[in-house]
Amino acid sequence: MTLSSSALLVCAGSLATLAGAAGTDYFVYIGTYTGPQSKGIYAFRLETATGKLAPVGLVAETANPTFLAVHPNGKLLYAANEITNFGGQKAGSVSAFAIDTKTGSLAALNQTSSRGAGPCHVSVDKTGKCLLLANYGGGSFAAIPLKADGSLSEATAFIQDSGSGPNVKRQSAPHAHSFNVSPDNRFAVAADLGVDKIFVYRLDPGKAALEANEPAYTAVSPGAGPRHFAFHPDGRHAYVINELNSTVTAFDYDAAKGVLKELQSIGTLPKDFTGNSSTAEVQVHPNGKFLYGSNRGHDSITIFAIDAKKGTLTLVDHVSTQGKVPRNFGIDPTGQFLLAANQNTNNVVVFRIDAKTGRLTPTGQSVEVGAPVCVKFVKVQ
Repeated sequence: MTLSSSALLVCAGSLATLAGAAGTDYFVYIGTYTGPQSKGIYAFRLETATGKLAPVGLVAETANPTFLAVHPNGKLLYAANEITNFGGQKAGSVSAFAIDTKTGSLAALNQTSSRGAGPCHVSVDKTGKCLLLANYGGGSFAAIPLKADGSLSEATAFIQDSGSGPNVKRQSAPHAHSFNVSPDNRFAVAADLGVDKIFVYRLDPGKAALEANEPAYTAVSPGAGPRHFAFHPDGRHAYVINELNSTVTAFDYDAAKGVLKELQSIGTLPKDFTGNSSTAEVQVHPNGKFLYGSNRGHDSITIFAIDAKKGTLTLVDHVSTQGKVPRNFGIDPTGQFLLAANQNTNNVVVFRIDAKTGRLTPTGQSVEVGAPVCVKFVKVQ
């Protein structure tokens, strides 16, 4: 069997990235639900040569910075403030910060309305010109232009979803849950848990403009509840983790047309598990060989092997996160470590990743963070 030139380039690029990043330190930013045990965004310093995690401390006091996004230049951080009232309106907010890449500290730039209640996800396009956000409570998506200094303008695109799903308790209305940019930056993919659809929009990052693609969406199984979404590094496959039925759906992705075609749906839980559980985060390993998903209730990370040609998934293992309700996790850019954020036990646990098998081994490193929700990495300069 011979590899195509594009596949060889993907492999070579992944290997070069991993080799070049080995031994590099990263600041780890943790978004939280604020309350008695948390005041905002916390930072740690990850030593990739050893896996040690050292505290930097509280770097930004802000309300419920539950999901974070890093600008492509590595010098700016954005937080979705998951609140229901901002500026006297039923909306949440988004906050922008400048990163001191030597100390890890954050300097607040500004804050603006998310245009909908309960923003739960933010991402930045690859040119760094616009921010995309999903409002869970409001069931809406928005795009916000970024100024030259990284601060936020007012939203220039706003999309209000409509509809419902068969799960009466969780799908009585739309619930936007994630908004991600395609590898070529031409499309934005929006998952709505409430209506069981993954919408695709044509993206103009310079204007922060969105236009419905054709077809406008791909549906998942009724009652699945699509939550978070991840593209494969090859640009030909993608995955969504479904919160309500604890599955992952694998797709073929037509990059020219921005169209998703379902390949497979596979469960994230052991067959003998009978308790209540829901999924949360999904990420592809930087080497493209493995996919990871988190289970809340079962309190584990599920590991899948990815078929390099087909993009389909095969179960490898389930690993306890050593805490309760792993709302999120992060894979460091070198691909050596996975950090699991256990929301209900207020801890972030470090696992070492076996590059050949994808399996996880606890390193013994665990840090306390109040109600951790999101994990993001920034290279130390």
